[in-house]
Amino acid sequence: MPRYTVHVRGEWLAVPCLNSRNTIQWLGKEAVRRYMKNKPDNGGFASVEEVRFYMRRCKGLGLLDLDDTVEDALEDNEFVEVVIEGDIMSPDFIPSQPEGVHLYSKYREPEQYISLDGNSLTTENLVDLGKGLYKIKLTPEAEAKVKQSREVIERIVKEQTVVYGITTGFGKFARTVIPNSNLRELQVNLVRSHSAGVGKPLTPERTRMLLALRINVLAKGYSGISLETLEQVIEVFNASCLPYIPEKGTVGASGDLAPLSHLALGLIGEGKMWSPKSGWADAKYVLEAHGLKPITLKPKEGLALINGTQMITSLGCEAVERAGAIARQADIIAALTLEVLKGTTRAFDTDIHAVRPHRGQAEVAFRFRSLLDSDHHPSEIAESHRFCDRVQDAYTMRCCPQVHGIVNDTIAFVKDIITTEINSATDNPMVFAEREETISGGNFHGEYPAKALDYLAIGVHELAAISERRIERLCNPSLSELPAFLVTEGGLNSGFMIAHCTAAALVSENKALCHPSSVDSLSTSAATEDHVSMGGWAARKALRVIEHVEQVLAIELLAACQGIEFLRPLRTTTPLEKVYDLVRSVVRFGKW
Repeated sequence: MPRYTVHVRGEWLAVPCLNSRNTIQWLGKEAVRRYMKNKPDNGGFASVEEVRFYMRRCKGLGLLDLDDTVEDALEDNEFVEVVIEGDIMSPDFIPSQPEGVHLYSKYREPEQYISLDGNSLTTENLVDLGKGLYKIKLTPEAEAKVKQSREVIERIVKEQTVVYGITTGFGKFARTVIPNSNLRELQVNLVRSHSAGVGKPLTPERTRMLLALRINVLAKGYSGISLETLEQVIEVFNASCLPYIPEKGTVGASGDLAPLSHLALGLIGEGKMWSPKSGWADAKYVLEAHGLKPITLKPKEGLALINGTQMITSLGCEAVERAGAIARQADIIAALTLEVLKGTTRAFDTDIHAVRPHRGQAEVAFRFRSLLDSDHHPSEIAESHRFCDRVQDAYTMRCCPQVHGIVNDTIAFVKDIITTEINSATDNPMVFAEREETISGGNFHGEYPAKALDYLAIGVHELAAISERRIERLCNPSLSELPAFLVTEGGLNSGFMIAHCTAAALVSENKALCHPSSVDSLSTSAATEDHVSMGGWAARKALRVIEHVEQVLAIELLAACQGIEFLRPLRTTTPLEKVYDLVRSVVRFGKW
């Protein structure tokens, strides 16, 4: 007998369908009838017949024809939504799909796997896992370590040894011993009470990254989770069943407790959960739709799921990968601007950079030499001003290797710290199977990734700061020898005037966002956790800064391509012409 999960005004209802020839309208009415039955006032309706509604799939939000049969229109156990006409959306309403629904409706279950062992995950791997490109499996070595670690926990429980978080309460309640009969309840209560975050939910990509990273840490075998439970977590990941995780609420020590607790809450079948099949729904329904059962927590397993720096670090992986990409693009964009402004390549001479041998500086200078006028890639634009009287360029062009270079070195430094962190055990207490004991420590403290991500934001921001100044030079006729604001009919048309203003606004915002969050600390948990990293905010604002940098550089790229139109028929180098062609494949010349 087919069954459908139907969303009505925030309630999820399981509706069986005895007759597959019933219509979509019947399904909607039956769901509304069940909704009214559960409400003291019938939900404010006198009868089902007076309710006017339309219906749509939760996957992709496609509208359904009320006259179609459920057999023809729906798959078994599909998730659908009844939208009642005249309803005003509550500010607490969770839409059935996150932002960018058109992207998630195209999700295809991956066929390839990444093997996790807790030691060799890369930032690129994690970003790919976030995109849904791979499923996860454990290496045999990781499975063996997880089993050995769990044996230590089982012995502690059996012998009724007093150990923090296993047979005691948490934080200020560390001295409260819990009877063996209540140990499972202790873990569930931990997850429920710590699920206290606020704000928008993480996107599916970021939730997948967070879940994958927690699996990688558990695979190290220092957390005490059972292999059975860890395999259940992996099944949830592979089915892309993603818990509702508010983005705010972590202070970054003792780990990212609030977001990881929301992650664990979904795993035990409580709270909200999203999958490409269901959209947002109650976790128990989403798991059931994928043939999965909620996890039943054993002693220590709630703590094993929620203690660590994985929120900070998973967002940090995205930040460092996006930063690396935009840093490479910044060199290309700046080189194109230099061509448009008729700059010289002399400042990129090998000998200049050899006597100040910073790695990033040398790399950027090499890229500029590869892109700009040379015997290998001649430029007609460069040839047109070869004998002009200009001796040297403004700093925003001449000093690109020095400014962009330190950004590249900053990204490399941060990437090294983040890579170490994603392959680190960050639990408390730690379970050392070889010593057959647990030790309480402070690996959950997020200071390492917090400081690194503050530094990343400061470093990458400089790409936008110098880019905005180059945009000014492109738009200012006294500096560019081009039409004001890159438009032929100035006055009648404003050209890039406000595009430059947007860049300036973003750079100004970044200046505030670059204030390091990790210099702050507020004592929590009745002064038990009396120094924290504030790493969650460090990670989120680093991503915000990087997003602004991407937008500013996009404006510069458009402005540079606009500027090159005024130098035609002269052509730049082959690599830069290919960049121009790529831009023009999606953005045409702005004649306004």
